[in-house]
Amino acid sequence: MDRIKADVCIIGAGSGGLSIAAGASQMGASVVLLEGHKMGGDCLNYGCVPSKALIAAGKQAYAMSHTGDLGVKAVKADVDFAAAKDHVRRVIETIEPVDSQERFEGFGVNVIREFGKFISPTEVQAGDTIIQARRFIVATGSGPFVPPIPGLEDVDVYTNENIFDLRTRPEHLIIVGGGPIGMEMAQAHLRLGCKVTVIEGAKAMGKDDPEMAAIVLDSLRAEGVEIIEDAQATKISGSKGAKSKVTVHTPKGDFTGSHLLMAVGRKVNVENLHLDKADVKWGRGGVEVGADLRSVSNKKVYAVGDAAGGLQFTHVAGYHAGVVIRSMLFGLPSKQRTDHIPWATYTDPELVQVGLTEAQAKEKFGGNVEVVRFPYHENDRAIAEGKTTGLIKVMVIKGKPVGASIVGAMAGELIGMWAMAIANKMKMSAIAATVLPYPTISEINKRAAGAYFTPRLFESPMVKRVVGLVQRWLP
Repeated sequence: MDRIKADVCIIGAGSGGLSIAAGASQMGASVVLLEGHKMGGDCLNYGCVPSKALIAAGKQAYAMSHTGDLGVKAVKADVDFAAAKDHVRRVIETIEPVDSQERFEGFGVNVIREFGKFISPTEVQAGDTIIQARRFIVATGSGPFVPPIPGLEDVDVYTNENIFDLRTRPEHLIIVGGGPIGMEMAQAHLRLGCKVTVIEGAKAMGKDDPEMAAIVLDSLRAEGVEIIEDAQATKISGSKGAKSKVTVHTPKGDFTGSHLLMAVGRKVNVENLHLDKADVKWGRGGVEVGADLRSVSNKKVYAVGDAAGGLQFTHVAGYHAGVVIRSMLFGLPSKQRTDHIPWATYTDPELVQVGLTEAQAKEKFGGNVEVVRFPYHENDRAIAEGKTTGLIKVMVIKGKPVGASIVGAMAGELIGMWAMAIANKMKMSAIAATVLPYPTISEINKRAAGAYFTPRLFESPMVKRVVGLVQRWLP
């Protein structure tokens, strides 16, 4: 058994682990990085990257056959499903070098391609190597949760970890789970020529603003996605193999298709770390950490990303990396916050959120909250592009935004301005004063800020009196 010492030992080479490894090693710390599976973690190999590549293929097919009133004749897209999956693979392969073992070894990181597990509060074993470190980072991410539904073992089950390897187009894809993953995959597969049924035990997109979610769901239903809500899957029946059939039994009826995708949620990957041997408290939600992301029971151990519980997004893991580096390398007080974290669902139209939703803001601030709105159909660029389905809502307290919800084209790009404003405690006047090129979709943000000031400027008797006096007496 080999023994090595390091300043930092990171378990998991996903977004959070890689960010810490790169930063810590380049700033002079000795770093050991453990990864028993694929470099880049879930996001690169099974999540954000392949899903967005597949969505792009579906969007291209849809655009060809839905040209609107732009004077361009629509044609039926000739979809090669296997070629679309080749596109997914090429995208992953293009990004892979950024997360590769060779690149991080170039930074001076000692990369060990083995799973790590604690053997004491100060030691982790990876294969035939024991690492003793001053600090440990648990960055093991999460995987798909497959609930114990009776009969599931009798059928082929797809999750985000293997659906992108499927090269034969499903005739009828049944998706259990109506959250972001389920709805993104539903629309992408529909546009690539599959029949799609989504079965949700509660409300589809139930964690989002109901008004905004309804716009997305109406669009998906109009395209042909069958969405069944309040239909808990109670039993699965069917067969495996090339000509398999699968039936999902629910209180609202039975739904039969050719393939089954489970998209009901995520489970944190911490069960096999032997955290008890490290005196690290943990549960189903991950490692128990404080706002500084340190274990509440072993101060040598940090957790980032999904392993730390809370919001499960790649960009959160990257944000956590910055919090940990400030604390671990420089000894500075550093705590995470969540009020400025945006998230997005990449359906068409996209749906994004940062800060408080309208309901959350009203619950917290009562009648003091102002909700300003601006529709896409009044934006000149949206009109020119024929993309007028959408809406922005901004929740404002004492002149400062505390939340923003956007549904529509390029919503994921628009939310950046509000994330910046909330992160830096900026006022609505900063958005209103920003000059944007015309015509752009981003003017929707400025018009939302303008909607906040409109009653203050144009409906104020005081303003009218002041203007009247100035016009009367100023030469």
